[in-house]
Amino acid sequence: MGFGTEFNSVCKFKSKQELYELLEYGRGKMVKSGFRVYPTGQKVIAYTPENEAIAIVKILVSIAEINFQGNEITQVEMELVRRLTDEEARVQTALAQEMFFGEQSRGG
Repeated sequence: MGFGTEFNSVCKFKSKQELYELLEYGRGKMVKSGFRVYPTGQKVIAYTPENEAIAIVKILVSIAEINFQGNEITQVEMELVRRLTDEEARVQTALAQEMFFGEQSRGG
């Protein structure tokens, strides 16, 4: 058991439905496996399941708990600050690939 710290610039959605709800309604939540620490009160970049930057969101709540099935999960609630422009999304996606997502695919 232990907490994994998320980079304060990354909020990656695994579920297209969770991302759709955020973009459609301006508020949303996501559930991640394991205990994680998200920077409550901070603005971060949100990424699609395909690792593409899409928006700036503000983390409202981050709750790490053990659910009824005995699994460690973290629920994160957020509000949409704004969608990124095409240029912002392109640059952020390229930087994140180099800084975050690319390392994971090489086992780092």
